[in-house]
Amino acid sequence: MQVRFGILWSLAALSSIVVGVQAADPQYSKAGEIHIGGPGTFDYLNFDPATKRLYVTHGTEVVVIDTATKTIVGRIADTPGVHGIAIAPGNRGFTSNGRENRVSIVDLSTLATLSKVETGANPDAILYEPQRKEVYAFNHSGASATVIDAASGKVTATISLGGAVETGQSDAVLKRVYVNIEDQDNVDVIDTSNHTVIAHWPIAPASSGTGMAIDQTTHRLFVGGGKALVMMDAASGKVLSNVPICNGTDATWFDPGTKMVFASCSDGHITIAHEDSPTLLRPVGTIDTARGARTMTLDPATHTVYTAAQNFQPVDPNAAPPPAGGRARGPAPIPDTLHVLIYGAK
Repeated sequence: MQVRFGILWSLAALSSIVVGVQAADPQYSKAGEIHIGGPGTFDYLNFDPATKRLYVTHGTEVVVIDTATKTIVGRIADTPGVHGIAIAPGNRGFTSNGRENRVSIVDLSTLATLSKVETGANPDAILYEPQRKEVYAFNHSGASATVIDAASGKVTATISLGGAVETGQSDAVLKRVYVNIEDQDNVDVIDTSNHTVIAHWPIAPASSGTGMAIDQTTHRLFVGGGKALVMMDAASGKVLSNVPICNGTDATWFDPGTKMVFASCSDGHITIAHEDSPTLLRPVGTIDTARGARTMTLDPATHTVYTAAQNFQPVDPNAAPPPAGGRARGPAPIPDTLHVLIYGAK
């Protein structure tokens, strides 16, 4: 009996060790860079799991990168002040062209622009909503969302929102679209069946919400803003948990395979948290990136993280201080240094 008990105890101990190893948080390390060059202006990145292509918005174009070969394979032209790109079925892409108040509809197989659609002022973030097969262009300055039928390219609705509009997400089961209202510290909730705003949810202790992600299985929203990343119930709006994050966040992403949540920041860091349960968000660690790398995306199959950055001139220790009440200016960017940083999980 003593021997049998010892064997059982040993098996139990070994099992707990194996479980512990399997449950360990993945570690992220730099896996490469891809040079883009040109003017340093950039905003959102997006990744298409079907084609393994990475899309990087870049001033007046969207740069298309084959992530298998880490090479630029094309460019979507004529996208003045582009902020983001949404990817829809049928090889359709939709770019938000902030400077011309339009969305470009693009054939992603040829990268040719098929048509353009008028929006509100300064379309910024953009998403594809799969339940009704619509594209939402979030007009930052226009305090509205322009809704476009993905198949026809026709505007189906214009939705007034509560202020400066940032990133949004959709929940097909709950039939809702959620969008950060940066200057109101809340989330506007849109009923997708009738394109009306049905709620305004505060995001405290986060503030000035910019990035947003969603866990479609637990119906949990993740909003990054100010100095916090909050997890909210997508049905009720209740803030369930929060963790501190890096400074200057502009994007939030969720990895459904690992339950990791990422908030990328202009201070050169990505904060990582883990959704331990539908009520608990746990801080995990930090990825060191580069100054200004405030946006990101990820490959959910390989758990690879992508962010964009540029190099800067050295800080001048003899620079004059800013005038009273003014902002300190950072060092100037170095021309032709825009690049993508790649971080792999292991």
